[in-house]
Amino acid sequence: MQNQSNEEARDVLEIAEQYAGWRIDKVLAELLPEHSRANLQKWLKAEKILLNGKPAAAKYKVSTGQIINIVEIPEAHNNVDMPQDIAIDVVYDDADVIVVDKPVGMVMHPGTGNHDKTLLNALLYKFPELSKLPRAGIVHRLDKDTSGLLVVARSLVAHTDLVRQLQQRSMERIYETIVYGSMISGKTINLPIGRHATQRVKMAVMQNGRSATTHIRVIERYKQHTLLRIKLETGRTHQIRVHLSHIGYPIIGDHTYTKLRLPKGATSEVIQEFRNIGHQLLHAKSLQFTHPSTGELMSFNSELPQEMQKFKELLRAC
Repeated sequence: MQNQSNEEARDVLEIAEQYAGWRIDKVLAELLPEHSRANLQKWLKAEKILLNGKPAAAKYKVSTGQIINIVEIPEAHNNVDMPQDIAIDVVYDDADVIVVDKPVGMVMHPGTGNHDKTLLNALLYKFPELSKLPRAGIVHRLDKDTSGLLVVARSLVAHTDLVRQLQQRSMERIYETIVYGSMISGKTINLPIGRHATQRVKMAVMQNGRSATTHIRVIERYKQHTLLRIKLETGRTHQIRVHLSHIGYPIIGDHTYTKLRLPKGATSEVIQEFRNIGHQLLHAKSLQFTHPSTGELMSFNSELPQEMQKFKELLRAC
């Protein structure tokens, strides 16, 4: 089969740093979840998907900055990524970018056990043109039970630029969280993170993991807990949760990485509030990036969810 040039490709996708070292078929399955991995492998073999304009075996391991050229693959005909009329808080949008304040409990995109009612489904309903972009323009993620700000690309040019900003670590993402334990001072954690060896739904600090850097600042100390401000330099899966748990300050409500710890000497009201927590107290509070078209520095802030604000007041009174 004669290869088509990059200019003739239907879509052009740049390999982000987070996918470096992955097999190309796995990267494609991640970026194009509407297609089966078997079909993606078939299209690679048929040279309907190219890497840097050339054929690539499904097992080929990609590098940051390489270009995937989608020359000719059929449109997916399934209901996985259907638009759904779900209320979302859009705090800003223009021709290039969308900034969303995600609520606790909303999954980012369809996957095992969550086939619909995701942020991706909501975005496709409100902005139909996103169907032409990988992951409906989503370039970074928040865990299901993490609330707060994230940016979505509205064009392929914006998508490429925002991914570049993430790779170059120029996009600023700041979180606030309440943890078990009284932390004396801030610190920076440089510990690699990888998939847990036996509990595959978890991540863990491990020597052969991917580099991860988390900057921690103490905002407010309570008797047995601390309010922290976190700045991410990298964006590994569960990074904040894993790093804080590893150094002995797990996030309140994070049932994946810690057990419930009831505060000593607390009133029955406070103890009941701790028992009622159904998710980690982690919020993406501020977001800053360079606008892909204008070059303007864009800054956004989000108020803490009511539940986290209530917890702050509760801990102050303890």
